Amino acid sequence: MKHAKVTVPWSEGLHLRRAAQLVRIAQRCRSRLRLKCGDQIADLRSIVSVLALCATMGTTLDLEAAGDDEQAAAQSVE
Repeated sequence: MKHAKVTVPWSEGLHLRRAAQLVRIAQRCRSRLRLKCGDQIADLRSIVSVLALCATMGTTLDLEAAGDDEQAAAQSVE
């Protein structure tokens, strides 16, 4: 299992367009990708789940990748 910390770099935060980009990346990977923000956990294959994090610019998220291509999947999201 691969763990990494990522920071939301966009001034608008993790809004619909950016969340959709992350979901498309996750759907190309075989690994399970999750983002954690405090007590909330989002499955990166679910746009609703990602948007529910309400992550603003500068928010630090914990990225978790588990599976066959976890290293490449985590790098794609980072």
